[in-house]
Amino acid sequence: MLFKYSFISFAVCSALSVANAATVTQNVPATSNTSTTAAAQAKEQSIEVITVNGGFRVQNLQKTANAISVIGEQAAALRNAENLEDMIALAPNVNFSSGSQRARYYQIRGIGERSQFNEPINPSVGLFIDDIDFSGMGSISSTFDLAKVEVFRGPQGTRFGANAMAGLIQIDTQAPTDQFMGNVQLSAGNYHSYGAGVALSGPINNTAKYSLAAHQYNSDGFMHNTYLQRKDTNNRDEFSTHGKLNLTLTQHLTVDLAAYYFNFNDGYDAFSLDNNRTTMSDQPGFDNQKSTAFSSKFTYTGFTPFTLISIFTHANNNLAYGYDEDWSYVGMNPDGYSSTDHYFRKHQLSTGELRFVSNTGAALFNGTTSYVFGVYYKRQEQALHRQYTYLTNDFYSTFATKTMALYGQFDSHLNQQLTLTSGLRVERRVADYNNSLAFSDSPINTMVGGKFVLSYQVDQQHLVYGQVSRGYKAGGVNTDGTLPSDLRTFKPEFNINYELGYKVNFLSHNQAFARIAMFYMDRTRVQIRSSKTILRTDGSSEFIDYLGNAASGNNKGIELESGWQVNDVLQWYASVGLLATKFNHFINASGENLSGRDQAHAPHYQGSIGVKITPDEHWLLAVSADSKASYYFSDSHNQQSSPATILNASVSYQTGQWQVQLWARNLLNKNYATRGFYFGNDPRDGYAAKTYTQLAEPLVFGIKANYHF
Repeated sequence: MLFKYSFISFAVCSALSVANAATVTQNVPATSNTSTTAAAQAKEQSIEVITVNGGFRVQNLQKTANAISVIGEQAAALRNAENLEDMIALAPNVNFSSGSQRARYYQIRGIGERSQFNEPINPSVGLFIDDIDFSGMGSISSTFDLAKVEVFRGPQGTRFGANAMAGLIQIDTQAPTDQFMGNVQLSAGNYHSYGAGVALSGPINNTAKYSLAAHQYNSDGFMHNTYLQRKDTNNRDEFSTHGKLNLTLTQHLTVDLAAYYFNFNDGYDAFSLDNNRTTMSDQPGFDNQKSTAFSSKFTYTGFTPFTLISIFTHANNNLAYGYDEDWSYVGMNPDGYSSTDHYFRKHQLSTGELRFVSNTGAALFNGTTSYVFGVYYKRQEQALHRQYTYLTNDFYSTFATKTMALYGQFDSHLNQQLTLTSGLRVERRVADYNNSLAFSDSPINTMVGGKFVLSYQVDQQHLVYGQVSRGYKAGGVNTDGTLPSDLRTFKPEFNINYELGYKVNFLSHNQAFARIAMFYMDRTRVQIRSSKTILRTDGSSEFIDYLGNAASGNNKGIELESGWQVNDVLQWYASVGLLATKFNHFINASGENLSGRDQAHAPHYQGSIGVKITPDEHWLLAVSADSKASYYFSDSHNQQSSPATILNASVSYQTGQWQVQLWARNLLNKNYATRGFYFGNDPRDGYAAKTYTQLAEPLVFGIKANYHF
């Protein structure tokens, strides 16, 4: 089934011998002060050395025995990506879920959450901005002042623990620079979209340097509310700013300080009774987030055997999410039905980590084995206030967790070419949950993850590796106190990943490369929504749906990324992910037996191909196409998305310190969905059950100007 649906896409991408990283990893700082034009820079570069920062050590991507996609700032610029969701299609086997204004949750290799309501969520896919954990809050993933995005595919239990059972996305912003430089950006587009940003970076003195960035983006959105006669009920009003300070205090001690502020005040009026971009809501919703975060990183190199790294972070997040449940207005429903559902969350998170990283020349076992040891602590507190029309009283809950983890990793060089990497992480989480329904619980989970990786560096151009890795995510609680005690909590989920990989550079000056990964993942104790009918003492029955460890499954596939700098003018790139998933045993909340069915939000193929043309030092033309197969929207019904291929393009002109770009996404104005439900909500057809979808963006286009100094 996997190859039946995907072979053509795989063959085309392979024949082109191109890859996303070839275009998405030119990490020239957005604020670089140079007279060289962007087009000239692109012509001068062959496939450069790309580094990965998200591991324990900075590594060359082509020599890293892991499936990682690195998406750089130029990829964001060529698509005018305002948010991570606008460019995540460049990474194979990565999908996202809406059901909110921006993509809040991501799925990697078919695994990941899609929404959150009453219950606390333990993310399967983590999201970090620099060192700060924003897992489950991906809406604020602004790309202004972006350095790069690293997408780790597969379990990352040793490095990241419970938030990386399926993988992890790390966003790195630009670091302080040794020379003063800056960038001013202005943009405008259809749907009354406009943006403005400024970034500055440079030295303060011989021991200190800084970077500052701020960006504001506004748009009316893509929906027309005919009842209110408004076109801005699904609007975007997004402000982000951050600052970094790098201090060299002594010969051996450096300190990195950072502060972040996000204020996203977006509308949420995304669902239509007619499954188009016309709504009739009389009480449009909202999807807001205000976050303040800080981080500090101390690096001390004064010990001969190891470098000591300590990282401390703290984040305060206020999230407000609500919608018009009936999607209509009073008077449209014959019985006067009108309902809203609003969720207000306060989320605080603090982390601390001490890491001991062996120095060069201090490896163990006769200099053959480098090591990393560490201890990690996290405390988070979540408070929920739900206002729902049909609740007698507002719902309140608190959820607090304390997590302690110990981890270690050895990289043993068995000979000059063969390396064995072994990692282990033991994590213990103590949780405390209480709600206004007089229900409380305190689950305790001890989880173990790790990996064994055998890599063989054939020569400077060829790397082969095989790995077995284990990831996990913590258990949790169900909010319905009428459930039997044995169903009120659910246990951790585990994922074992078996993977073979091959990375190679081609041609005399490494103008081309390929990265291939084949994987098989075995999921156990899958946390998924199930149901139970409970007989009351009066003889009546109660139907309850809840989260439980009710399924097992497997996910397997192939991922390819490749690139080719054909000549000074032409560069190709492409990626493709093939995926086959299934439940081995599962009966969903509706009583349907889904054993053998695909898992939700797991398309059989995803691909991205494109070309960059730089005819001279001033002009740059980029054209790309993103393709995705159909997939099930949910595990509670059998409704599916439609396959879609989306065309994007941009034309840039640069002279001196100015660059002007015309850009467009979804050039053919295709309609495709990013979230889907199945129920009855339309009074005009007697509330008959049918599919409702949230549509992705239509054709969007605009102009952007940058001034570098």
